[in-house]
Amino acid sequence: MSSPRPLADRVRPATLAEVVGQAHLLGPGAPLGRMVAAGAVTSIILWGPPGTGKTTIARLLAQQSGRNFVAISAIQSGVAELRRVFEDARKARAAGTGTLLFCDEIHRFNRAQQDGFLPVVEDGTVVLVGATTENPSFELNGALLSRCQVLVLKKLDEPALAQLLTRAEAEEGLPLPLEPEARTAMIDLAGGDGRYLLNMAELIFSAEDAAPLTLEAMGQLLQRRMPTHDKAGDGHYDLLSCFHKALRGSDVQAALYYAARMMVAGEAGETVFRRLACAAAEDIGMADPQAVPQVITAWDAYLRIGWPEGKLFMAQAITYVATAPKSNASYMGFAAALAEAERTAHLPPPLHILNAPTRMMKELGYHAGYKYDHNQPDAYAGQEFFPEALGPQEFYVPNERGFEREVKKRLEYWAGLKAKRK
Repeated sequence: MSSPRPLADRVRPATLAEVVGQAHLLGPGAPLGRMVAAGAVTSIILWGPPGTGKTTIARLLAQQSGRNFVAISAIQSGVAELRRVFEDARKARAAGTGTLLFCDEIHRFNRAQQDGFLPVVEDGTVVLVGATTENPSFELNGALLSRCQVLVLKKLDEPALAQLLTRAEAEEGLPLPLEPEARTAMIDLAGGDGRYLLNMAELIFSAEDAAPLTLEAMGQLLQRRMPTHDKAGDGHYDLLSCFHKALRGSDVQAALYYAARMMVAGEAGETVFRRLACAAAEDIGMADPQAVPQVITAWDAYLRIGWPEGKLFMAQAITYVATAPKSNASYMGFAAALAEAERTAHLPPPLHILNAPTRMMKELGYHAGYKYDHNQPDAYAGQEFFPEALGPQEFYVPNERGFEREVKKRLEYWAGLKAKRK
């Protein structure tokens, strides 16, 4: 007890009202606010980035509801410890005291371990507060999710982080020795993580510099924080989504930025090229049929040359895809064809387009009346190819952008020939 406590622990909120940045959960009419006011705390999953107050909220919920607070971590706990915790909770319940069980990184428990929570949550032996930085829909059992309310915590915004710094200064009894520009930069550097911000503040306080630190001096003291990006979690998919949408929206500047964000964070270059290839087919398609070959060629060069020179080919592929004319007609046409195929898979194709390798098949009319297109004027016979019961369909509808304008002219020309020959 005599050892010094970290600054982040010393300024930890004493009540839920002191928690910053989560008013959407803790306000009077918000889910946790109503829960505490009614005195009916139920099992919840707190989903949010690091340093947003998940552990603090769990502690305060236990405190304000009069329950024992028990904390475990899915990284360190196994089945044996879970059984012990559940048994202790049953004894406490028999003695008239409830238990709030806080499980950090709950997504790291496997499916069987997650199932172990079901009976004790179901019968009220424990109120479970699970914390996760991963999407619960993907990482937690449906049975467990059905028994818990999922609450989403937000990254701390600038006012919330500034409030934490003010509390830290009050706790230390002196202002943070930073010039205004450095103070603003430190808040930006925290990336919405309150714990990280307070850890940086503690390091600056411990430096005991008489003069306020400049931006450059603060950078030397703190070194550089790696960008927050979990390659196996939501950060990975969020940046990929931003990148693809920038490509689709023809915003080459934003596309370059989000690709750079991924590369700076240590993402594999192949991840960027996979998304480029998908965008080239999905969002450009026949508006510029060269988009896919351009991406694949650049990808091949990237793999042959490697980083850092490989960024030359990545940059070219990104700018090509972002600035190319856009059309999703091919993609949408095939999606419509797939849906129609599911519905009409039982319909036989017309006999004239079926081969007749045997005499019996010829006698049954297979291949009868088929016209070889190359023997027809304009190399176009204009025959029907859809099942008779289905009739002609239109799935691919080209637009007027890029090369697809020429494709549209061809389709209209062939449609005209077919009408004349009928």
